[in-house]
Amino acid sequence: MNRYEQAFAAARAAGQVLVMPYVTTGFPTPGDTVPVLKAVLDGGAGSLEVGVPFSDPLADGPTIQHANTIALRQGASLGASLEAVRELRAAGYEQPITLMGYLNPFLARAGADAETAASGADLADRLGAALVPLAGEAAAAGVDGLIVVDLPVEESDGVRGALQAAGLELIYLLAPTSTEERIQAVAERAGGFVYLVSVTGVTGAREALPSDLADFVARVRSRCDVPLALGFGISSRAQVETVGELCEAAVIGSALISELERAPSADRAAAARSFAEVVTGRRKESGT
Repeated sequence: MNRYEQAFAAARAAGQVLVMPYVTTGFPTPGDTVPVLKAVLDGGAGSLEVGVPFSDPLADGPTIQHANTIALRQGASLGASLEAVRELRAAGYEQPITLMGYLNPFLARAGADAETAASGADLADRLGAALVPLAGEAAAAGVDGLIVVDLPVEESDGVRGALQAAGLELIYLLAPTSTEERIQAVAERAGGFVYLVSVTGVTGAREALPSDLADFVARVRSRCDVPLALGFGISSRAQVETVGELCEAAVIGSALISELERAPSADRAAAARSFAEVVTGRRKESGT
């Protein structure tokens, strides 16, 4: 069993939804990244998404866009994300870790660029060849999979092959607007888990989850046999519990980023652990 399989099996045996926090590398400061990641794992998170800063994160709302901007100003990069994963593995953490980002930073780290990789007749093969060095580096660091937000499933086979050759998974995204054909294409390729975007739009904490969420999840569930993780808009323990009735995992990003921004610099790791303990159900939120 790989780390994804182990984590989902453990959550299933415990009758729990796997909570998967997202943290932008380098936010609020580069020195906060590893302590915050350790804190959310110590607080009960069963997996992590480590965000790779990018200057044009189109799928992200204002909170994570702001975090990306602050991180980039301080020199955060994909290299820093990989180093953070190496430090977590060296410290003995075995929860699955997914790098989440956009294609250009991954190509740049691999020594390629979008224009060069896209030239020629077969884009999928060229992208895959371009990312072979990164796949090996990420695997050696202890990464389990990549989410490449702006990589269409139709052009993903080369990247997926490069990652799988290194023992990594390419994690696909589906949205409520995904067609049956797109869902089937993802189902035929998916490994690790499938990331379900709960809303049509960008990331950001929301007061309530969409009313048609169950129908969307059912559409995907009928075709996919890997675990499903739901993200975009989840911000509370109550919403995590709602997600747990439908999916195996809940992804929380913007709400945690906001918590980190509010916390005094000396208290960020403690704030991250407290947040994780609440959303995982380890303890009640203050005042409840």
